[in-house]
Amino acid sequence: MHLSELGFDSWFEAQAGSVPQPGRHIARVTTVDRGGYLLRTESREILAELSGKFRFDHRSPMDLPCVGDWVTMHYHNAEASAIIHGVFPRKTVLRRKCAGKDVDFQMIAANIDAAFIVQSCHFDFNLRRLERYIAAVHDGHIEPILVLTKTDLMAPDELEEMLAAIHESGITSRVLALSNVTGVGFDEFKKVLMPGKTYCLLGSSGVGKTTLLNRLLGGDFFSVNPVSETGEGTHTTSRRHLIVLEPGGMLIDSPGMKELGLLGATDGVDQSFEDIRLLSANCRYADCHHVKEPGCAILAAVANGELGEERYRSFIKLKKESDHHARSYVDKRKKDKVFGRFVKSALKKMDRD
Repeated sequence: MHLSELGFDSWFEAQAGSVPQPGRHIARVTTVDRGGYLLRTESREILAELSGKFRFDHRSPMDLPCVGDWVTMHYHNAEASAIIHGVFPRKTVLRRKCAGKDVDFQMIAANIDAAFIVQSCHFDFNLRRLERYIAAVHDGHIEPILVLTKTDLMAPDELEEMLAAIHESGITSRVLALSNVTGVGFDEFKKVLMPGKTYCLLGSSGVGKTTLLNRLLGGDFFSVNPVSETGEGTHTTSRRHLIVLEPGGMLIDSPGMKELGLLGATDGVDQSFEDIRLLSANCRYADCHHVKEPGCAILAAVANGELGEERYRSFIKLKKESDHHARSYVDKRKKDKVFGRFVKSALKKMDRD
């Protein structure tokens, strides 16, 4: 298999000069697990770990390799394993705020061409959650594609109402509806997958991501727990992994996420709410926050029914959340730098003494 079939295109070739290349071996990260890595080369998969220098020079989680990254490495231990020396610049990124109170980025995957945002139309359908996922995907310069699963549990008119609700809400992303049970819509889904391109599956636990992956692979390669009486799945993928599909293309399956916090995702929010961004051009003030300012075109659109109140509230909520976490992140980085300078100064003083 050539590297181009794994997604290594001219964009990455142009970055090669900026990445340390001992031995000039290039591989792609397919799995990250407890500080260990599984890499895919042109010929096989191989276990790898970070070099000591790389680990010392790169302390931020954002700098460490994640699933989908391209890395340089050399073989080790009679070519039974490998050592990673560098990470290529990322064409696209999928990240979120770390779960809990810690204000930092958590990498989900990198170098993705399109993200399938999966919701079950039977129990998981939620427009506000869709908007959050779309904002996160847009922020990483990735194309979002919405996938509604378990259509076999819905009446045709109910499904049409759901599709209409997506369109009328202002969401413009492509929507695919399918059933893993009957296979309806599956052929259309497969047509999206292109050789040399990388895709990922995003969504809550139990919406059918792993079942969809198994159907693509043509067998029960990944275990799925039985579906409950309500039609809800109970499987949770334990780790992210990149899978090379037989017809071409790659797919990253990821665990269901209970939290998808936004951090510094202003551009992603604006792109996801294009209808609101266009309205804002008519606001009286260029720095309008669209909350209580006089002459706000967005508030006027809500008042006259041109813009739905729930979509407006979702926009404001995501914007505030992203900006608040961004300010906290900047403060944290400043404190880390001050502490780092203090440590260096203390070490120098100890050396002099």
